[in-house]
Amino acid sequence: MTPARPTFSPLSPAGLAPIGLGLAASLALVLAVAGCSGAPPQQAGPTQVGVITLAAQPLTLSNELTGRTSAVAIADVRPQVDGVIRDRLFAEGSLVRAGQPLYQIDARLYKASLDTAAAQLESAQATLADADAKAKRYRALPDPQAVSAQDMDDTLATARTARASVHQYSATVETARVNLEYTRVLAPITGRIGRSTYTKGALVSASQTTALATITQLDPIYVDITQSAAEWLRLRQALAKGSILPTSTSATLKLEDGTTYGRPGSIEFTEVAVDESAGTVTLRARFPNPDGLLLPGMFVRVATPQGNLPRAILAPQQGITRDAKGNATALVVNRAGKVEQRNVVADRAIGTSWLVTSGLAAGDQLIVEGTSKVHAGDPVHATQVKLGQ
Repeated sequence: MTPARPTFSPLSPAGLAPIGLGLAASLALVLAVAGCSGAPPQQAGPTQVGVITLAAQPLTLSNELTGRTSAVAIADVRPQVDGVIRDRLFAEGSLVRAGQPLYQIDARLYKASLDTAAAQLESAQATLADADAKAKRYRALPDPQAVSAQDMDDTLATARTARASVHQYSATVETARVNLEYTRVLAPITGRIGRSTYTKGALVSASQTTALATITQLDPIYVDITQSAAEWLRLRQALAKGSILPTSTSATLKLEDGTTYGRPGSIEFTEVAVDESAGTVTLRARFPNPDGLLLPGMFVRVATPQGNLPRAILAPQQGITRDAKGNATALVVNRAGKVEQRNVVADRAIGTSWLVTSGLAAGDQLIVEGTSKVHAGDPVHATQVKLGQ
C-alpha cells in the first residue's frame, strides 16, 4: 500500500513558504543590479533643427492690379453737309489713316454754289477795278475844277462799295469751297473703323445724331487699373519718409488667359480723386499695341513697380507662423544656441518668401526645419540648410 502524499493549502504557512522565497530572491536580484549601475538615466542631446541665415538684399516692390483696356481715341464720323451718299470708300473693320476719304456725298449742288460765288466775286472785282481807274483819271486831270466834287465823291464811294463786295464774295467763295470739300467725308483719326450705319444712296444731314461710322485708335492703348486708396496712401507716406525709394514707371501686362503680354508699358498718371463707392484710386497705363491684340474692354492684370527697398529681409514662408489672430511669429537660434521667439511684421508675400519689415534682421538664424519639435528657450543644434534643393 502506497503511503499518502502530504497536501499543502496555499493559505497555510507551508504553502506560502516557497512563493515568498522566490519573490524575495527576485527582489534581491533587481536591487543588486540597480546598486551596481549607480549612474542616472541618460538624457537626450539638443534637438536638431535646420536654419538659414538671413541676409539683406535690394528688392523692387511691385503690385499686381486688375484693370480694363480702353482706347486712346474714339472718333465718330459724321457728315458736315446735307446730301445723298454716292459711295462708301472703305472696307468695314479695316485700318484707316487720318485724312483718308471714307464717304462721297453728292457734290453737284455744292459745286454750283462755288461757281456762283466765284462769278459774283469776279463781278465785284470788275466793279472795283472800274471805280479805281475812274478815280485815278480824275486825280490826274490838270485842272482840279474839271470834275465836280460830287462826281469825285461818288466815284470814291463806288470804289469802296466794290471793295467791300470783293471781300464779301471772297468769303462766300471760301464757304462754298469748304462745303464742297465736306462732300468728301474724311477720317478724323487713324484707327480701326467699325461697321457703316449708312449705305450708298442714303440721305444724310449735318444735324443728324447718328454717326456714319466709328473709328477707334488701338495703338497705343490705355489700361485703367484700380488700387486701394489705403495702400496708395501707405506707399506715398513710405516714399515721403525715404523707407522706400522711387522706382521706374514701367509696367507688365497679363492677359485674361494668364499669358504675359510681350510689350512693356508705362504708368501715365494717377487720378486726383478717390472713388467714394469703392475706396480706390485709378491709375492709367499706356501700352504699345501695333498688332491690335489688345481691344478696348478687355480684362487684364498689370504688375506695377511701387518702390525700391535697398535692404529688404526675405524670410521663407515655412519659417513664419501665425496665431489665431493672424499675428506672425518666427523662431530663431540666438547666440546661446537656444530658441528665441520673435514677433514679426510680414504682410507681403514675395514669391515663396515673406517680406519682413520688423522683428528680424540680417544675420539672424531663422529655423525653417523642425519648428514643431522645439519651443522658446530650448537648446538646439542648428544646421544650415538650402531650401529648394
